Amino acid sequence: MGRINVLVADDHPMVLEGMRSMLAEIDFVAVAGLAQNASQALELIKTNMPDIVITDINMPEISGIELTAEIGKEYPGIKVIAMSTFNERSYISQMVQQGASGYLLKSASKEEIETAILTVNAGRLYMSLDLDMSKQEQQEIKKIPVLTSREKEVLSLIAEGLTNPQIAERLFVSPYTVDSHRKNLLTKFEVNNTAGLIKLAVRIGLV
Repeated sequence: MGRINVLVADDHPMVLEGMRSMLAEIDFVAVAGLAQNASQALELIKTNMPDIVITDINMPEISGIELTAEIGKEYPGIKVIAMSTFNERSYISQMVQQGASGYLLKSASKEEIETAILTVNAGRLYMSLDLDMSKQEQQEIKKIPVLTSREKEVLSLIAEGLTNPQIAERLFVSPYTVDSHRKNLLTKFEVNNTAGLIKLAVRIGLV
């Protein structure tokens, strides 16, 4: 097996150095770059084309969530593992929603990082062993549908209680288009009505 090229983005130099040292001890990993912010990460991605990007969620100016969305749009072949001190479902669901394939807490051991990299590289979703989540909650996270930016807008406005004509007016589209988005959302979330849609979206932190 060839080496897996991994780039790390984090605004704390000590975290970057710690990750560099840890990754250097994993024989199937090559460090493709260290970035102190999302802009730097995107520059390094352009030149080094890593297989996996491990990114902190809370970074100045451009968050890890926004960075993940940008990577998904510009480099769909690159997988992303989110890394955070925050053990909260809303962060996890937002990262998965934007296309992240894994979620690690910063307290993760070298062995867990190894497992996460191998799992994500193989095309599967990896969730930190230390997440304070029930089996059911972890299953729900894995089932989070990928939404288009317009579907996210419609979902947010549905959650505000707006009707199809009101949403159509807000987004400058026809009520028919809104109805189509609403039906797609029900299908993607596997629910039968708007109440069920909002309930599930709130539970997994999307609204």
